[in-house]
Amino acid sequence: MTLRLPDAHGALRAYEPRTEPLALTPGAPFTSRTVFSAAHVVADPYADTTPDSPAAVDWDATLAFRRHLWAHGLGVAEAMDTAQRGMGLDWAGAAELIRRSAAEAKAAGGRIACGVGTDQLTAGPATLAEVRAAYEEQLAVVEESGAQAILMASRALATTARGPEDYLEVYGHLLRQAAEPVILHWLGPMFDPALEGYWGSSDLDAATDTFLDVIAAHPDKVDGIKVSLLDAQREIDLRRRLPKGVRCYTGDDFNYPELIAGDDQGFSHALLGIFDPLGPLAAEAVRVLDTGDTDGFRALLDPTVELSRHLFQSPTRFYKTGVVFLAWLAGHQSHFTMVGGLQSARSLPHLARAYELADRLGLFPDPKLAEDRMRTLLHLYGVTT
Repeated sequence: MTLRLPDAHGALRAYEPRTEPLALTPGAPFTSRTVFSAAHVVADPYADTTPDSPAAVDWDATLAFRRHLWAHGLGVAEAMDTAQRGMGLDWAGAAELIRRSAAEAKAAGGRIACGVGTDQLTAGPATLAEVRAAYEEQLAVVEESGAQAILMASRALATTARGPEDYLEVYGHLLRQAAEPVILHWLGPMFDPALEGYWGSSDLDAATDTFLDVIAAHPDKVDGIKVSLLDAQREIDLRRRLPKGVRCYTGDDFNYPELIAGDDQGFSHALLGIFDPLGPLAAEAVRVLDTGDTDGFRALLDPTVELSRHLFQSPTRFYKTGVVFLAWLAGHQSHFTMVGGLQSARSLPHLARAYELADRLGLFPDPKLAEDRMRTLLHLYGVTT
């Protein structure tokens, strides 16, 4: 049986689906790298909502997906960009997600780190004091849950800050009161245009200097940094300037195999949205790397980059649609519905290409189920297969 998949020019082409998945099973904990998958949320498809309504979440399916990631040895980065934070999931929903996932992590013995931001500030420009208070409120929720904190970039701070000194003041205040070392998150404007000029400058060299100044002032409170700038050389240069003991977690969904593999001067750990659909395969690759087999690691992970670059193509912030689409095809949820109605954010040709690339990699545990669901979607769009 073949599928007729539409391409970007509106033409239909024949594709022969794979019949067997990769044989990927849970294994030993990782020893050479710390790896987080930023996980998506599963919407409640039966909720009577609108795109600007508070998120309606299917909690059972959402937590089941986190157990799937933990079973393969991955940590979960919770309530991050991949969970549609600020794009369908508001702070009230994120807070409930953090509490539920942290409790589930304790029960499952899984590692979890959760996003701390300022997205409860929705009523216009905020003062620096209000930005600090919003961060503090969210930090308290994460610490009370028992999870590690990830200090996310703040749209409100990007709007309010007058220059680097305001970033130094706000982050310094938060790091001084953090109970445990945190992960600092630098999210580039390709993921969120509202974060243009973060760290007080649109000049990335100047912004990097400010970022490093924050870390240098409180190295004992910074477990690591997550860099999501989609610039491999900049990440390498930055990680080489980090104080001893501060880790670099790559957030580069374009260049992650080479950054995780590293070089003779160091390597990156990982905190990646693409490890949501790649979870079992990524885990297998890291276990190969644990043995010292860098070539074997690259042989497993390099072929996934084409899929990742496709999902994260511009406008990058809509990559979540592809992530949830693949979770549906893989059988992790019963529907292709997203909070905020974001399932409409990518075209049918984009989704068809995502299916083809994922199927070629053997990512679907049940290729026939994925084929049937892809066929259903094509029928809904008027494609006769």
